[in-house]
Amino acid sequence: MDDQEIISVIKKEKICSIIRGIEEEKIDNIAHALAKGGIKVVEVTFNTAGASNMISYMTKNYSEDFLIGAGTVLDTETAKIAIDAGAKFVLAPTLNIEVIKLCLRYNVLPVPGVATATEALMAWENGARMIKMFPAGVLGANYIKQLKGPLSQLSIMAVGAINKGNVQEMLNAGADSVGIGSEIVDRNRLENNDFESIVEKAKGIKSELEKT
Repeated sequence: MDDQEIISVIKKEKICSIIRGIEEEKIDNIAHALAKGGIKVVEVTFNTAGASNMISYMTKNYSEDFLIGAGTVLDTETAKIAIDAGAKFVLAPTLNIEVIKLCLRYNVLPVPGVATATEALMAWENGARMIKMFPAGVLGANYIKQLKGPLSQLSIMAVGAINKGNVQEMLNAGADSVGIGSEIVDRNRLENNDFESIVEKAKGIKSELEKT
C-alpha cells in the first residue's frame, strides 16, 4: 500500500484505536476485542513496553483485520524499529522532518504531530499528506475548521482527549479521522481483564458516527 491508499483506509474508517500502556501478553485479547467491536485501524504507542513485539504479533496474526500503525514515534531510530515490525503508518505528537523522510523512504505513511499552521505547512512541504492535530481536545474543533480554511489540502487526524461526546464534532469541523485512546482501550479496566469493555466502547463510538 502506498501513502494515499493508507490515508484512504484511515479516512474511510474514521477511528484509529490507540493501544497504550498495556501489558504485552494481553495484545491478542485486545486485538480480538477490537475486531469484534468493528475497529479496523489501530496504533500501538512506543511509550508502551514491548510495542515493537505487539506490532509484529498483530502484523503476523491480524493483518487482514487491521491497518496497523505505530504511535509516539519521536525519532528516526524508533521509526525504523516500528517499520521493521510491520507498521504501515507512523504517528508522533511532534513534528520531526527526518522521521517524515525515513517513512517516505520505506513507503510508510508519516503522520507527524502539529499544533500550528506553520508546523502543518512544514509537514506538507516535506511530504506528509496526513497530520496529527494534537492536542485536539484542547485546541478544539473550531481550530481544525479554521486551519482547513487556508490549508484545505491537508488530511487531519485529531488526537488528544477525543471521546464519544466530541468525536462527531471533530469530524464535522474537518478532521478526516480521530485517534481514540482510553475511551476504547482503557488500561485500568484491563487490569481486571475486562476485554468485553473494549467491544462495548468500540461499538458505542461507531454507533455515534452512524447517527449522521
